[in-house]
Amino acid sequence: MPTVIGVVFKEAGKIYYFDPNGLNLKPGDNVIVKTSRGLEFGEIVSFPEDVPEEEISAPLKKVLRKASEEDKAKVERNREKEKEAFEICEKKIEEHGLPMKLVDVEYVFDASRIIFFFTAEERVDFRDLVKDLASTFKTRIELRQIGVRDEAKLIGGLGPCGRRLCCTLFLSDFEPVSIRMAKEQDLPLNPLKISGICGRLMCCLKYEYDAYRDFKKKAPPRGTQVETPHGVGVVVDYNVPREGVIVEVGEGLRYELSLLEVKKLKVED
Repeated sequence: MPTVIGVVFKEAGKIYYFDPNGLNLKPGDNVIVKTSRGLEFGEIVSFPEDVPEEEISAPLKKVLRKASEEDKAKVERNREKEKEAFEICEKKIEEHGLPMKLVDVEYVFDASRIIFFFTAEERVDFRDLVKDLASTFKTRIELRQIGVRDEAKLIGGLGPCGRRLCCTLFLSDFEPVSIRMAKEQDLPLNPLKISGICGRLMCCLKYEYDAYRDFKKKAPPRGTQVETPHGVGVVVDYNVPREGVIVEVGEGLRYELSLLEVKKLKVED
């Protein structure tokens, strides 16, 4: 079976798989690989593992070598060039009067290509801008329009929880999030409460959605009369993380009980 190893090119980026090429590699090592964009500098995020041939969808490219100190220094020089390219591109956008906002710039490791990421309300004809940038930088130019969630991932920031945005830490792909997920978790349907800095529904609404949905399938609905060790009461709330129900018994006495401790009373006709 082929041996593969996982490589990322950005923090919390998508994982791409390569043939380790007989090299002794481990997570945290930096490597140089060749992709459709040219030579790239990446980081190993998984140990080598054997996978069935049918699970490999495309010809597996090989890791060229471990990154040297010179390679790492080149990456740092590229970071400095990116800052300069950002300023130049912003001026060019203003000169061409284009309705677009520059978000980030990325130099491919071998500088064979510069990628400019931008947002815009609508489609933008940037052909003249590309020609201008190519004439300035003397290399291949790529302009890529991104959405607001991708913009937040590139820029970074803090979420309402006070932690770094999930998309900058570990989310490599954005999955659909719906208002139904917030309803299922009994969250306030206030956009200010359930939206991230990107203005879209927070990705974390998906994390516990399945747990809430599965629990509510098993738990008696709110308002249901149940028999408990403390007497007959009414289900008034849930504690889903602990898989418990809050039951009110008598005059305002409330108990948190497990599902095994409550029994739904049969309603007589």
